[in-house]
Amino acid sequence: MSDNWIAGNLQSALNTWNSKLTEIWSLLTQTPQTFKGGNIWATIVTINGGLKAVGYGLLVLFFAMSIFQSAATFKDFQRPEFVLRHFIRFVAAKVAVGYAMDIMTVIFSICGGVVQSIMGNVGLMASAGVTLPKEIVNATENVGFLTSIPLGLVSLLGSLFITIMSFILIMTVYGRFFKIYMYTALAPIPLASFAGEGTSFAGKAFLKSYVGVCMEGAVIVLACMIFSAFASGSTPAIDTSLSPVTMCWDYIGETIFNMLVLVGLVKGSDRIVKEMFGV
Repeated sequence: MSDNWIAGNLQSALNTWNSKLTEIWSLLTQTPQTFKGGNIWATIVTINGGLKAVGYGLLVLFFAMSIFQSAATFKDFQRPEFVLRHFIRFVAAKVAVGYAMDIMTVIFSICGGVVQSIMGNVGLMASAGVTLPKEIVNATENVGFLTSIPLGLVSLLGSLFITIMSFILIMTVYGRFFKIYMYTALAPIPLASFAGEGTSFAGKAFLKSYVGVCMEGAVIVLACMIFSAFASGSTPAIDTSLSPVTMCWDYIGETIFNMLVLVGLVKGSDRIVKEMFGV
């Protein structure tokens, strides 16, 4: 890193960005069971187990509602096919509530396999980072005191934007984990809706939404891969004929624009998944 404080300030912000990209890559390889040492998962397992009693209560309620809504007359209760159909639905819903934790874990494992497959093919691209070009370093080291004032302001603004985007990026990935935890903790309640024909849509919507949250990891991986490939293959053009202030401003502006594209893709990963899978 340069001894010049302006270049050092910019490189420090870029190092923060690179470290958050590396952290994201590390987070996407983790499972909810191992995230943060597994302490959060232990709490989620406890909540999920406690809500099973509520799920069984709703199961009976939805089942009773379904029977009386679908029966035109009391003679329907004497038809074997009517009783068998509702009995199978009740048993299936009871199994879903009782094994809600296992169902959620299996879904995450399947979606996690997709993420791991993508990362296995392009994992080396994650090592690409953003570094300050030598031309910018030289320009900041060869300026006078008066020129260093606006140049310092430009570098401070650029560093601030880059740092903010870095934390927005990592917070989005952390937010995905928290959504997975909330879905898993509350799973027995929406899964109980499968006991009724008129309420089963809630359970289907819940599972589709959970699959969407899990698949957000694949979209985030692809977005980071595209950005890393772009960052390693090309850098913003540096016009050394310009003044140091203009040169730095152009470089910072183009770099921030490229970073905004990645932040936008990661922030919009939930919307992208919904559009792709119709969830």
